[in-house]
Amino acid sequence: MVETRIKRIDPKDIDQDIIEEFAKMLAEGKTVIFPTETVYGLGANALDEKAAQKIYEAKGRPSDNPLLVHVCDKEDVYDLVEYVDDKAKILIDKFWPGPLTIVFKKKPIIPDRTSGGLDTVAIRMPSDEIARRIIRAAGVPIAAPSANISGRPSPTRPDHIIRDMTGRVDGILAGAPCTYGVESTIVDVSGDYPVVLRPGSVTLEMIAGVLGDARLDPSILNKDDNIKAKAPGMKYTHYSPRAEVYIVDLKGDDFVDKIKELVGQNADMGKKTGLMCMDIDMDRFDGVDIEIFSLGQTEEIAAKRLFDGLIDLDKRGVDVIYSVAFEEKNVGVAIMNRLKKSAGYRIIK
Repeated sequence: MVETRIKRIDPKDIDQDIIEEFAKMLAEGKTVIFPTETVYGLGANALDEKAAQKIYEAKGRPSDNPLLVHVCDKEDVYDLVEYVDDKAKILIDKFWPGPLTIVFKKKPIIPDRTSGGLDTVAIRMPSDEIARRIIRAAGVPIAAPSANISGRPSPTRPDHIIRDMTGRVDGILAGAPCTYGVESTIVDVSGDYPVVLRPGSVTLEMIAGVLGDARLDPSILNKDDNIKAKAPGMKYTHYSPRAEVYIVDLKGDDFVDKIKELVGQNADMGKKTGLMCMDIDMDRFDGVDIEIFSLGQTEEIAAKRLFDGLIDLDKRGVDVIYSVAFEEKNVGVAIMNRLKKSAGYRIIK
């Protein structure tokens, strides 16, 4: 059990003394959870093998699953990687700072513990001001996967962190809810064409728009795990709450009727049912014995609320969670990728 130092920080009035305090902890090889625009990150010095190991221990994370490295300036990437080609430069200029991670050939300065034993490293520059300030004050790049217990939904709110990670890390810097709510897009530009390894808020269409071509890794649209994952979130089941999760890929009345049927079946077995759906369908379940979480009115809002919904329904004690399905284009690819992994690819049609 680790003694955890917890402090609140206001993103609209950032206390630099708190930043310096927690940055010092990172520089000393300790673990600190901090906010980013995507999800909360569990950070440690990316250049310190022992510090990186503490991340794996805090999360209960398999040691061959690579860690994502955060920098505070675009130029920092040149100290960490063998080369930055033209495609990577275009992506950096267009999307950094922001929720895009790029896979590079690493320099020896990046230890194998950070890269999961690979010769590549995944790097991004967050747009969140608190994140960039703490990285700059620490004076080192920060390895920071999502700050959840491995396999659980990624945390997007400070209360998620404090409840689950107190006693597992040295520090928690609790800011505001995250802007995007899903982890960054990860793209590999080392081959003949750019490959999206993990979809996110920077979509395939956006990347193709600036590079002329981009493709999804085949593992994103099916349940085949990569034997040697190049990026976090590719190899193992992720984002799963304690409740069983199912995706219901039906529309309109068919969707509503199926949910009501499933609620009845679950009630017969003594199971409590949860549902994640869009605002437009909320009123259609009036009088139904079900716990509902609204994913909002748009796909962008649904992405932001997705992990919050899984965590919230878990807290309400449901045994089964059903979720509406999304079309797999634009940000819908990222939402369905997280939902499929959360559900173990259980889809009701």
